[in-house]
Amino acid sequence: MFIFGKFGKSICVLNVGGTRYAFTREVIRDFPLRRVSRLHACATEKEVLELCDDYDRDLNEFFFDRHAQAFMFIMLYVRSGKLRFVPGVCELSFYTEMLYWGLESAHLDSCCQKRLDDRMSDIGLDSLSEGEMGLSGEESQSPGEQVPRTALTGRAKWLERMRQTFEEPNSSIVAQLLASVSVIFVLVSMIMLCASTLPDWDTAKRNTPSSCLGLIVIVEAVCIGWFTAECIVRFLVARDKWDFLRRPLNIIDMIAITPYYVTMAMARAGMPGAGLGVAGVILRVLRMMRVFWLMKLARHFLGLQTLGMTLRRCYREMVMLMVFVFVAMAIYSALAQLLEHGLDLGTQNHDYASIPAAAWWVIISMTTVGYGDVYPVTIGGRVLGGMCVVSGIVLLALPITFIYHSFVQCYHELKIRSARYARNLSTEVLR
Repeated sequence: MFIFGKFGKSICVLNVGGTRYAFTREVIRDFPLRRVSRLHACATEKEVLELCDDYDRDLNEFFFDRHAQAFMFIMLYVRSGKLRFVPGVCELSFYTEMLYWGLESAHLDSCCQKRLDDRMSDIGLDSLSEGEMGLSGEESQSPGEQVPRTALTGRAKWLERMRQTFEEPNSSIVAQLLASVSVIFVLVSMIMLCASTLPDWDTAKRNTPSSCLGLIVIVEAVCIGWFTAECIVRFLVARDKWDFLRRPLNIIDMIAITPYYVTMAMARAGMPGAGLGVAGVILRVLRMMRVFWLMKLARHFLGLQTLGMTLRRCYREMVMLMVFVFVAMAIYSALAQLLEHGLDLGTQNHDYASIPAAAWWVIISMTTVGYGDVYPVTIGGRVLGGMCVVSGIVLLALPITFIYHSFVQCYHELKIRSARYARNLSTEVLR
């Protein structure tokens, strides 16, 4: 090897923007950054200068005229496996540094990937190649030379691959197959749950041969078994176990799975759920929580992901909307109760006997639903009703603009992310 063999140097120094880093022969050979690891295989000084800007033979020092602070953050990624943007540095400039050293946008943490997607959408690009970032062909790397997603090795890499397979349905072919199987089990489970609420279900179960009934039990057990195994595996490969337990979708999974095992345990103990009184009611309520398994489809469909992301980002606007509605409801319900019932003018409307009863009329009027089950009969009440409807339209329309723009932005971001995974998947297929 040129940098070690010819001069017998066991230490190699990287000088990046004036900041010096010293590494041993073994570290350079297995370095996670492709540009650095290629130095170990250089046989001539010409090959070395194709990878760096200058080289000092006496000190065995390699000079890179690159952003020193950006490389410092990249070195933090090498050590910890987490890559984030440098504060105060343009996202595209840092992305240039990433491409130079052999990294890609997929190595960024999810929050920084969003910032990069926003920046690229601002300039009208879905992705940036090495050529578009001003890097030469020698500086770029081929698809087959991609560095690992993290600088970790062995078991950590395997765990990361498993996590992507179960958490990112578009990350690989295997992930897509698992996602398809999960969707099928969700649909089967929902069909069985809906069928179990039909009036003739119990009669059909009594008249069904034991073999068919056993098949229904087996199908339900297989669905629950799949969801249980999926939840356990995702928990085991999660980076942060506590964060995993706090996620709403994971909480719904656990709540939906638990009643089945509780019911089975009670059945084995000779305590059927139907005769448990309050406990039986609680079990039936928890069993109906299985309907929230439909939220699992959000991992596989862009529309549901967009809706969820929009609600998370617009929670302030949603709270503001609720405040508008509750304030207007309190005012109009009090006035409606007074005009229709409280003044005692000989035409008391008993549908407005209390403010809570009038609040029902206010909410269906403000949302322009108008069931017709409750309506004012006095002149003052009808005038108030017209004002309630008009003000409801205005109040509900005020935050809609913010929510709409956030929805469009979220949809665009998810489309960019989906396109990135599709390109990675295409590369995997071609390999």
